[in-house]
Amino acid sequence: MSRSVAPAELKAMLHDKRELALLDVRENGRFGDNHLLFACSLPFSRLELRIAELVPRRTTRIVLCDDGEALAERAAERLSGFGYTDVSVLAGGIEGWRAAGYLLFSGVNVPSKAFGEFVEHQCHTPSISATELKALVDRGEKLVILDSRPLDEFKAMSIPGGVDCPGAELVYRVADLAPEPDTLVVVNCAGRTRSIIGAQSLINAGIPNKVVALRNGTMGWHLAGLQVERGAARVAPAPSPRGLAFAQAAAERVAQRFAVRATDAASVAQWRKESDRTLVLLDVRSPEEFAAGHLPDSRSAPGGQLVQATDTYVATRHARLVLVDDTGVRATMTASWLNQMGWEHVWVLKDGLRGVKLQSGPSKPTVLGLEAARPQEMAPAALATALARDAAHVVDLATSREYKAGHIPGAWFAVRSRFAKCLPNLPTGPAVVLTSPDGVLARLAAADAAQALGRPVQVLRGGTQAWTAHGLPIEAGKQHLADAPDDLWLRPYDRETSQEAAMKEYLSWEVDLVENIKRDGDAGFRIIGPPSGL
Repeated sequence: MSRSVAPAELKAMLHDKRELALLDVRENGRFGDNHLLFACSLPFSRLELRIAELVPRRTTRIVLCDDGEALAERAAERLSGFGYTDVSVLAGGIEGWRAAGYLLFSGVNVPSKAFGEFVEHQCHTPSISATELKALVDRGEKLVILDSRPLDEFKAMSIPGGVDCPGAELVYRVADLAPEPDTLVVVNCAGRTRSIIGAQSLINAGIPNKVVALRNGTMGWHLAGLQVERGAARVAPAPSPRGLAFAQAAAERVAQRFAVRATDAASVAQWRKESDRTLVLLDVRSPEEFAAGHLPDSRSAPGGQLVQATDTYVATRHARLVLVDDTGVRATMTASWLNQMGWEHVWVLKDGLRGVKLQSGPSKPTVLGLEAARPQEMAPAALATALARDAAHVVDLATSREYKAGHIPGAWFAVRSRFAKCLPNLPTGPAVVLTSPDGVLARLAAADAAQALGRPVQVLRGGTQAWTAHGLPIEAGKQHLADAPDDLWLRPYDRETSQEAAMKEYLSWEVDLVENIKRDGDAGFRIIGPPSGL
């Protein structure tokens, strides 16, 4: 039996300055309905895929929560098997937390999004409405529109004429994008957070241009009846020597003002040896730069996204975070915001990529339990033959979004954490074959599926990617749902219906976060220098 933690005890843990990982093991869609402020979403369905990355130190205090369906206890048992030694379960789950008089929050990445609203409220970040911006564009005013989101989001929906320049890249690249001081710089995102943080980053850096955030971002533009652009691929260029010199001087001013601390390779080497503190090295450059060469034990965490969704990258509160880049600009700008968000142990690695052997390739997170998972496998061609003879059923563990985009014809969508409820509903008789995009999750889930069905299951070797690589067919749509597709929290523009209503509701939710955070009292946000924090 796992140790139980009462709500009042957990509340005290949140303030005792010791390392703590608070993990909500429900599906992400359920998490988005209501959760504790500083809980990180780590569904039981994908526990092995992300726990080593989110909580790398096995002696970290961990508290698990759910809504009373015993997922937390199951997760605690599994974590214990992986060598985690200090795992507890929140007594009564999230409803126990609410019953104790504490607040629950809806949405995802709430601390980061609340911080964006806090910054606007405290710094009075200037903004411009969509209709005002459109009028300026139509008049031919001198301006540049910088979209502070990753390129995939920019391609999906952007402001016409905008240029993609993700958050931490703004100060790094702005001098070449707006070389003349009379050029208005407009920063936008999908909604509000990255617009506000991006605009305030440029203001904090002291660029000579007037800077404004596009109020309510691309959603506000769409709601104003204006046309968004889809498929655009305009990307901010790397800085020129002049642009880099400007950015480094600006970053140095930011470091002085916002108490950004630097460290060196020798100190990091010493920290790596400390078994009682969590050390996380985060490379805040673009994913492409990371893949070209990075420190072997670092992880890709582009700076703008790290501020926007900190809980996606780090689950251990009070961990020691070391930010890495090549020039210091992006790491310094990111650190300046993490400091103000309440992360007390943030450092920039000085000259971190110089004179060391770098590793190439994308991030490859450690998957726990994979070596021990040895289910019987079926090759794609053999599965195709079995399906043609009605001798097999395929159960797909992809996310509901991935499943809808394309799956093996006839495959059933299922949620791993609820196998006991959904798999017995499959037609009886034929063999059950699990798949997932690359086959890894299917391998991990095979034992759970076999237990739910009371008979062996097989796994598609190489997953759905191997199936398509063999030229075998794929179908799109939401056919054959063995379980509710509540595994993902949907952004307003991901909804199939009522997108405009969802956008309005989301934007109001963001604005309301400041008051809700005040009521909760745990945030620890502060603007360094006047005015005071929250």
